[in-house]
Amino acid sequence: MNTRGSRIASLITGSAAALLLAFAAPASAQSASPAGLWKTYSDRTGEADGLVRIVEERGEFVGRVEKVFSPPNESPNPLCDKCSGELHDRPVVGMTILRGVRHAKDGYTEGTILDPDEGKDYRCTISLKEAGRRLEVRGFLGLPLFGRTQVWTRVE
Repeated sequence: MNTRGSRIASLITGSAAALLLAFAAPASAQSASPAGLWKTYSDRTGEADGLVRIVEERGEFVGRVEKVFSPPNESPNPLCDKCSGELHDRPVVGMTILRGVRHAKDGYTEGTILDPDEGKDYRCTISLKEAGRRLEVRGFLGLPLFGRTQVWTRVE
């Protein structure tokens, strides 16, 4: 009887632990946030090309360029020479490139992202991956099918 009692106790303990893990995993995934410092990568070279800090302001996620990793023969403080309007020839560092993204029940709403290399705004979606260590940023025109995805890595 002692063996049977310990088997039942083990089964109950194991089941309780499994239930806790099942409920804890979704909660931790939902609590992850895109807010933080992210390293971005060049589509052309695959090399790290900058740092973007995402913050939440009034319920909206906003991303600003904190640093640009320029090649040695280029300015460490590039200007957005291809941007139009008030952003034309403004420093890329400090520029807001991500806006309009909000937390939604099943992820994040669509927003916009500026590509300073092209000086163009695109619609975008973001998605946290690997427990919040990576951020998929998909920029597109029209439908998400017609775009490209960058994967940013969390720095902090």
